[in-house]
Amino acid sequence: MKLQFNKNYLVLAHFLFLIELAIAFIIKTGFIRYTFGDYLVVILLYAIFRGCTNLSVRASALVVLLIAYSIELLQLTPFLTYFNLQDSVAAKLILGSTFQFGDLVAYTLGIISVLIIEHYANYKNTHTVKV
Repeated sequence: MKLQFNKNYLVLAHFLFLIELAIAFIIKTGFIRYTFGDYLVVILLYAIFRGCTNLSVRASALVVLLIAYSIELLQLTPFLTYFNLQDSVAAKLILGSTFQFGDLVAYTLGIISVLIIEHYANYKNTHTVKV
């Protein structure tokens, strides 16, 4: 893995980060806050990985999915307590505090969406007819 910047992915990451901030601070409950926010966060992480590294599409998607699953599975343990972060609003917001199976589904659907979009974007770029 080599450090390599891609402006398009970094712009996308910035845009998604602003949306995530808006969701976190404006919407307090419901589907958008919990499920759609989790769906978007893996796309955000993917955009950061693709924007900062030369990892392939599949490798980036796999790394992001493993990170998301790992953090969600850590929520089955009192890991915030181990680091004395149980009272930190920021830590709870970023890392979460309760395990939800639905979050794993949202992460998976987010990565599947990324893979579909990347597939069609690459297909379009390699199968254009020049006149």
